[in-house]
Amino acid sequence: MYLLIPAAGSGRRMDSEWLRQGTAQRNKLLLNLLGKPLLAWTLLAAEASSHISWIGIIGQPIDWDDFTTIVTQLSFTKPIHLIEGGSTRQESVYNGLQALPPDAKHVLIHDGARCLATPELFDRCAQAVLTCAGLIAAIPVKDTIKVVDQEKLIKSTPDRSQLWAAQTPQGFSVPLLKKCHQEGRRQGWEVTDDAALFEQCHLPVLIVEGEETNLKVTTPVDLAIAEFILTQRLNRAV
Repeated sequence: MYLLIPAAGSGRRMDSEWLRQGTAQRNKLLLNLLGKPLLAWTLLAAEASSHISWIGIIGQPIDWDDFTTIVTQLSFTKPIHLIEGGSTRQESVYNGLQALPPDAKHVLIHDGARCLATPELFDRCAQAVLTCAGLIAAIPVKDTIKVVDQEKLIKSTPDRSQLWAAQTPQGFSVPLLKKCHQEGRRQGWEVTDDAALFEQCHLPVLIVEGEETNLKVTTPVDLAIAEFILTQRLNRAV
């Protein structure tokens, strides 16, 4: 199974944490989490997956030396390739798809900032994508969700039983996802994940049960929560 990790974002909502660690204006995936960069934890889970055999990190060249250092220090056994990203996540994934080997039939796409995904989650998604066109990891929404207008007045309350919070990995047929990206570029669609491109092209996307701990590290608070979760996980493994 092929895995693409978009890792080209700047993470503007992490500014205060960057300043604390002295890495202002750099990739948030280089932030420290229990002695390792965020990206390292993502890669370690992919390395431990029994299904993933090829990993592509999509990033900006300014970060490639740091990414190479991470890979070298952790002595990964699986091939890891650096792919130049674009100005948006959508452009970065498009570039990643073009860099896949010609024989790649299925691909998982996982945000590097979701550094707590487990090898088991990667494996579940890798197995499921072999029998469907597209999928996303997701969890049921626990909170009551309100739809509001620009004045922050409530317009409606959707049925919570039909709401799921999207995560990654997301998995797809490579030929179909390439076609969706090409159509998106042709029509000027702007989306925040690849499942949305599938939806725009009227293709089915399956839900695979995600993990409650598979949070996306976006703010300093997320980083603190990730540290707590990872500490508990490591203590149980001892």
